[in-house]
Amino acid sequence: MAIVAIVGKPNVGKSSLFNRVVGRRKAIVDDQPGVTRDRIYGEAEHGGRSFLLVDTGGLFPEGGDSIAESIRRQVLLAMEESDLLIFVVDGKEGITPLDRDVALFLRKSGKPVIVAVNKVDEMIHEGRELDAHSLGFSELVGLSAAHGRNIDELMDRVVTLLPSREPEIREGVNDEVAVAIVGRPNVGKSTLLNLLSGSERSLVGPAPGTTRDSVDSLVTIGGERFRLIDTAGLRKRSRISSDVEFYSLVRTHESIERCDVAVLMMEGAEICTDQDKKMAGLVLEKGKGLVIAVNKWDLLSKTPDIGDKITEEIRDEMPFADFAPLVFISGLTGRGVHKLPEVIFRVRSNRSRWISTERVGALVRDVLAFDRMPTGSGGKMLMIKGCAQVAVNPPAFAFSVNDPEIVNRSFERYVTKKVRELGDFEGTPVRIFWRGRQIRK
Repeated sequence: MAIVAIVGKPNVGKSSLFNRVVGRRKAIVDDQPGVTRDRIYGEAEHGGRSFLLVDTGGLFPEGGDSIAESIRRQVLLAMEESDLLIFVVDGKEGITPLDRDVALFLRKSGKPVIVAVNKVDEMIHEGRELDAHSLGFSELVGLSAAHGRNIDELMDRVVTLLPSREPEIREGVNDEVAVAIVGRPNVGKSTLLNLLSGSERSLVGPAPGTTRDSVDSLVTIGGERFRLIDTAGLRKRSRISSDVEFYSLVRTHESIERCDVAVLMMEGAEICTDQDKKMAGLVLEKGKGLVIAVNKWDLLSKTPDIGDKITEEIRDEMPFADFAPLVFISGLTGRGVHKLPEVIFRVRSNRSRWISTERVGALVRDVLAFDRMPTGSGGKMLMIKGCAQVAVNPPAFAFSVNDPEIVNRSFERYVTKKVRELGDFEGTPVRIFWRGRQIRK
């Protein structure tokens, strides 16, 4: 997935533009310069093309010599990590020396740049964008992030300038299984990749964050082809002290997009951290297969029931992923690593599983046997007319009902459990959709 970064000095409307494009108020917007301190990213789509949009903080903190250093550090990094840059300037204020400093760096990057002249609220203000031509970029759009003016025109330019799509892996039919190795920094992701690939394909070091970008390795294990994607570690937001670590988080997001199955690595002595849960949730939200690998098994106590205790803790702390298989490994000694390829391949197969029409029909009968069907306002009871499997990767089932609004969370959990009883869906999320009857007027 391509990355588009919004850059510019403080208080030019970068966060307002981000919120307008992403479609929800995710970034904090305020008139006080420098409000956006953490980098924020969100998925955006236009014209059938998806990309990650990054909202950066103001590039120019107040001060003397620190201004030039901050410009150089943050803008250069944005140039390096992004595929396209949206350079926002303030149409009301006009072009400033700081804008020209940024433009100087951007022109040297070789990356496509679109100048977004913000606060051009009406047609009578379009003359404000003329000064921006002096920045030396051919792509320029006058817009109003606050009022939504010319946002579509900007997005048209963005999708035109994005790099061509990489060849996509055809899920469920391709002989190659794409596997993303994800987890917190320093849990042994690169070591695991090297063990599976049989060579030093990825840099391994004791310092967290050694891997700054994704590294793909194509390997054949047991006659099956795997594309192993090593990703940078995910840190708590409060610990993202540099822009480099933020972009590592963004690239991890991108790696999950490209995979069929994600192997979430946890450290045996520190399992089920908040970041572990967030990462597992992200994998399942995107409909990918999930395998949990508990690493550094050799460093744990040798008590006979240690494995059962850790399994119980993971299931208790992460009930939303209780269908994910657990594998205990040691990246240092290689113990248990041989089990992973078979488990990964099984999860990929489960993710593309179709259930016969007859068995889906039996599912409806089982669901109708529920002791107490949900009721809505006025005592209206939920009625199920039928069900069909509508997709794979991940498997999805659509129920035809009289009113989808009646369905509550506990009933949906019950139905999901019944769906899982139909077949082997170990490791894969299952989607449930509720479709109401078409009412003719």
